[in-house]
Amino acid sequence: MKLTILVVEDSPSLVRTYQAHLSSKPYNVLTATTGSEARKILETENIDCVLLDLKLPDADGMDLLSEIQGKADAPIVIVVTANASIGVAVEAVRKGAFDFLVKPISADRLTTTISNGLEQRVLRTRLETLERRETRAEFQGIIGRSPAMRAVYSTIESAAASRASVFITGESGTGKELAARAMHETSNRKNARFVAINCGAIPKDLIESEIFGHVKGAFTGATSERFGAAHLADGGTLFLDELTEMDIELQSTLLRFIQEGVYLKVGGSTLEKVDIRFIAATNRDPLASIREGRLREDLYYRLHVVPLEMPPLRSRGDDILLLAKSFLLSLSKEEGKAFEGFSPDVEQVLQTYPWPGNVRQLHNVIRNVVILNTGTQVESSMLPKLEVVRSIDRSGISSVASDPGDTRPKGGAHSQKEVQPLWMVERDAIESAIELCNGNISKAAQLLEINASTVYRKRQAWLSSDTKASDD
Repeated sequence: MKLTILVVEDSPSLVRTYQAHLSSKPYNVLTATTGSEARKILETENIDCVLLDLKLPDADGMDLLSEIQGKADAPIVIVVTANASIGVAVEAVRKGAFDFLVKPISADRLTTTISNGLEQRVLRTRLETLERRETRAEFQGIIGRSPAMRAVYSTIESAAASRASVFITGESGTGKELAARAMHETSNRKNARFVAINCGAIPKDLIESEIFGHVKGAFTGATSERFGAAHLADGGTLFLDELTEMDIELQSTLLRFIQEGVYLKVGGSTLEKVDIRFIAATNRDPLASIREGRLREDLYYRLHVVPLEMPPLRSRGDDILLLAKSFLLSLSKEEGKAFEGFSPDVEQVLQTYPWPGNVRQLHNVIRNVVILNTGTQVESSMLPKLEVVRSIDRSGISSVASDPGDTRPKGGAHSQKEVQPLWMVERDAIESAIELCNGNISKAAQLLEINASTVYRKRQAWLSSDTKASDD
């Protein structure tokens, strides 16, 4: 891409001379003979360098120099004058000029000065970009500036322009869908649709129709033709959340779709071709899911081109308070409250609690505080009890999230005889949560950070297993 030079000079002969000097260089040269012309060009064009004569018929060059330096991403300015006064040169440099040239100017001096100035501008731009990346607290709606989140932002920016598939891992509530959406919005597909499918929330017999659509009469209840996510995401991004919850047989159909880019509607006979960027996510260990038969190995490696790990909130340091403050201000505005910050005691609690539900849990806690209380500062008495709920982490080991004030010993005191099979630990965790929630399955599922449909499905499977065992 050619860099653009704006020559601001009222002498036609000098304009032609400068154009001749620059003709052998890879520049796009624009010209203006007055200050008003220069201003119009600077408003409408992306200018990299301005060659500015100080004596213009309708403007003072020094004033125009100050205007240019006040712009965001200002071009470099090289001042040109017939006046060789040291005072004029010092003033020009003080106002931001890169260099000061006295007429007449040789071709070598002109091209060398412009080249040096453009090189400095490139370096300045890179440095400013790096500084912004190191200090930014928000990226495409994702809040955080910890090293772990800066690494996430860097991966998203690097992979956004590619068509390569992305595989996002991380605990529930860490923001996997936000990351997928950020990658879409940063890519050249942002003007097309971002379509998200939760593979764990859709019943087995409906998910194929959700992805591929169906024709009228394809199955009982298919009273009209329906477009699926594949059609809607054409030209854009299809996000497959909770991929490891998808039926293993359907995964082979999905693999062919990803490889070939064509699909059949359920009950249809015509192949349809689409251009889609695939992003998948799971809160499980994908390799463990392969060993357990939950995830096809070939599908995993087809999607696992660009890996992205979303860090748990407990590992993000000061991001906890940054997120909490952001949530507090936005929710206070939404609810018509006046909260502005947290007491030191509350900040201590927020930073020391392990947040097993991650960002989602933190958001829910702040919402609870805002809805049920009034004031300008959140006090420790306003915090809800941070519930003790046994959960299953991604490695399959049971863990306990407790109140920060809980000093009871945890772990290390159990014998091998007390270790239970994983399915029993999972069942115990789910049933305990339901009991704590007085039978409210939706609330229990929310606390466990899983879908309610998953709870219903597992309980049905356990009931069938118990019935079969009693019959035997």
